[in-house]
Amino acid sequence: MNSRVVERGRMVYVRDAGAQTRDVLRNIDRLLQDAGSDRSKLLTAQVWLADMQDYEAHNAAWIEWVDPDNPPIRACVQGVLPPETRVEIMVTAHRIGAPLTRSAHVQGRSPQG
Repeated sequence: MNSRVVERGRMVYVRDAGAQTRDVLRNIDRLLQDAGSDRSKLLTAQVWLADMQDYEAHNAAWIEWVDPDNPPIRACVQGVLPPETRVEIMVTAHRIGAPLTRSAHVQGRSPQG
């Protein structure tokens, strides 16, 4: 388990990426429920880790949480995060009962004339 000790004055915080991932995922569950969705309706997930050495701890928590029958497309990269933050996650989900539409993004030049 990758842990990080942070000292602020007389306080010492020990947090690992796995624990922070579980906290973030609990918040995502609550937010999805408030929006009329749930983790089985995830389409994409973007993950930023403060240190890629935390990937295994993060991934273990992610695998415990994600719906194995409906895993989203996930990108995981290292990023500069606020102090004491080991992981940040952004998800896109389908709302339960809403029609699912297809969309595509195409890059190219406009036809001339």
